[in-house]
Amino acid sequence: MKQQDEYWMRHALSLARRAWEQGEVPVGAVLVQNDRVIGEGWNRPIGQHDPTAHAEIMALRQGGKILENYRLLDTTLYVTLEPCVMCAGAMVHSRISRLVYGAHDIKSGAAGSLLDVLGHPGMNHQVELHSGVLAEECAAMLSDFFRMRREQKKALRQAQRQG
Repeated sequence: MKQQDEYWMRHALSLARRAWEQGEVPVGAVLVQNDRVIGEGWNRPIGQHDPTAHAEIMALRQGGKILENYRLLDTTLYVTLEPCVMCAGAMVHSRISRLVYGAHDIKSGAAGSLLDVLGHPGMNHQVELHSGVLAEECAAMLSDFFRMRREQKKALRQAQRQG
């Protein structure tokens, strides 16, 4: 299972790179059933002017269309970053079997870091959880992105002062 989880997480990382290339926070997600991709997504809220266009939501929507069902039974969702409350809620509603994520999100993670939506005893569906898969690579991509963003803002401020 570990080798398979790393394989699909690498796919999610390649999707996160697409988000970066489009100026979005680099998070990628891939939904797998019976060892085949049925949904994939990357963060797109800025480009789509849609606060719900997170990588996980995009992958779940595509999976629902492929399966022609909102219940995504016997699926695993691989995500480079621990999901937020919205995405964790969507996972419970979609009835995915497993979530595998890379980097923890201590500020807004809803799979155990800040809150635990997936493991909450009041939820009508429990999602099996595996965290920390390729965590260093997933976290590095995010920190590199935000470092680049800070440097761009700093350069812009300096250019405005000089202009």
